Amino acid sequence: QVQLVESGGGLVQPGGSLRLSCKASGSIVSISAMGWYRQAPGKQRELVASIPSGGSSNYADSVKGRFTISKDNAQNTVYLQMNSLKPEDTAVYYCNVDGVTGRLRLFDSWGQGTQVTVSS
Repeated sequence: QVQLVESGGGLVQPGGSLRLSCKASGSIVSISAMGWYRQAPGKQRELVASIPSGGSSNYADSVKGRFTISKDNAQNTVYLQMNSLKPEDTAVYYCNVDGVTGRLRLFDSWGQGTQVTVSS
C-alpha cells in the first residue's frame, strides 16, 4: 500500500506564495507520474499540474506562469510552488501519484488534501 502525506497549505493574501509538498511512502518500485489537483466548493476536482517520470510538466491554463511543479525522485516527493496567488485559487489541493508497487501491481494513490485559502 502506498501512502501520501501532504503539507504546506494555509491562508495567504492575494499576491502571496505557498509551497505544497507531498511525500509518497510504502513499497514503491517505480513512479509513473505525480500531480496536483484541486477542488473548490461546489466545483469538480480539476488538474492543476502534473509531472511524468520522463517528459515535460503539464499545467492548467489558469495557473501557467504562476505555479511550478517539481519533484525529488530520491525522496518520492512532489512539490507545487504557487506564486501570485489569487482568490480563485482557493480550494482543497490533492496530490496524486501512480506507479508500480513492490508486488508489481499498479497503484494510483491520493493524498488527504490540504486547504489553500487566498483572502485579504
